Amino acid sequence: MGLNPSPPQPEVLPPEGQYVSPPVPPPRPRRRWASAPATYTLVGINCAVFLAMVSHGVSAFSPSVDQIMHWGADNAGNVLIYGEWWRIVTAMFVHVGILHLATNMWCLWNLGLLAEPLMGSFGLFAAYILTGAAGNLLSTLYNWLRPIHDGSNILFPAGAGASGAVFGIAGVLIILLKSKRLPVPQFELKRLRKSVIYFAAINLAIGFSINIGTNVIGSGLRIDNWAHLGGFSYGLLFATPLVPRIGSSRSVFQMRMRLAIAAMVMLLVLFGFYISHLLPPQS
Repeated sequence: MGLNPSPPQPEVLPPEGQYVSPPVPPPRPRRRWASAPATYTLVGINCAVFLAMVSHGVSAFSPSVDQIMHWGADNAGNVLIYGEWWRIVTAMFVHVGILHLATNMWCLWNLGLLAEPLMGSFGLFAAYILTGAAGNLLSTLYNWLRPIHDGSNILFPAGAGASGAVFGIAGVLIILLKSKRLPVPQFELKRLRKSVIYFAAINLAIGFSINIGTNVIGSGLRIDNWAHLGGFSYGLLFATPLVPRIGSSRSVFQMRMRLAIAAMVMLLVLFGFYISHLLPPQS
């Protein structure tokens, strides 16, 4: 998931072995790409962006801040001072090294294969973009209000990675797996839902624990917990008006999906409008 080394390192580099794996979907027949196109497309886009970065000279293991910023990483100063709002979206496809990419893609693949049958390919893609954007907006707000002070300078850390969107999909699953419409034994649904809850809770706890340790020591890695919290909370909200695609009528599902997307887009626009009118950070 996304990490945040102290400057001048980017904020999203994940230490190996720090993350709890997401629940693995139950055994199923071999699937072709067409059975889960959104999941494979999102993983493919993230991998393609990383390969493009490496082919243009970006380090595959420890890219610099300038390198990830060139490819679309998020930064509170660039967004709010220079108006580069597109970074809220592009940052969720940029990764800080191959370990960061592999960790996020493993989680996205497992959670996506579990979520896509429940909400459809368009729903999963929308959930990824909307919850990832919400996480990046909350991270931008936090870094704007709590910048890093380096003598007389104010520094805004760079942020990148799919982790906010991954936590968002986890939030969606926690809501949808509670439905009684699904033609799956209740004990199996409870097991899957409990696994997703443990995945989210333990990884959030690990993130905050690492940051506390970094603050005590005064240096080290920082996890972008605000992107995780923003994505996760938005995922819960996004799924609230939904019913699982499996077990519900097509018309009801499509109506609720449109309602959920419209409501979430409106909330994102209002949140972005609020952030854009904040006063400059205190020096």
